[in-house]
Amino acid sequence: MTRTDPPHSADERTLLDTFLDYQRATLLMKTEGLDHAQLNTALAPSSLTLAGLLKHLAYVEDRWVQSRFLGRSDAELEPWGSAPWHEDRDWEFTSAAADDPEELRELYRAACERSRRATAGRGLDELVATPGRDGERWSLRWILLHLIEETARHCGHADLIRQAIDGTVGE
Repeated sequence: MTRTDPPHSADERTLLDTFLDYQRATLLMKTEGLDHAQLNTALAPSSLTLAGLLKHLAYVEDRWVQSRFLGRSDAELEPWGSAPWHEDRDWEFTSAAADDPEELRELYRAACERSRRATAGRGLDELVATPGRDGERWSLRWILLHLIEETARHCGHADLIRQAIDGTVGE
């Protein structure tokens, strides 16, 4: 995924999509060139790793877009459908330690691409197919903003972890 600066002026949908893609590409950039041990390095006192962030954000993409927005059953979304969530609420973070680095990057890239395809041409005011527990229904606009917020927040974590691994800093 190539990282391209969002335009300085554009319509709302273009800005949302390009800001989200910029953050997605930033996370991938933070993991480039790192091996299995490096991707599983944590910064004390946190247990957060770059591997865990890749898998978590792949899950976030699929959960919000595939499951909530499109209404697909969680059971049909792999690897999430067969994950032992009842045994480990943080499964995506903890199980990432056993995953191959390139497979983690590809899992994230594929989830981002599924999200792009699923939301392309859809109206920002379109509501999710699967409402929350309280019956609340989010708009696609809200989901895209949430994905930007969640991804950007974790890119900040990734920046700190990467710097601790090999001194690489910057956007």
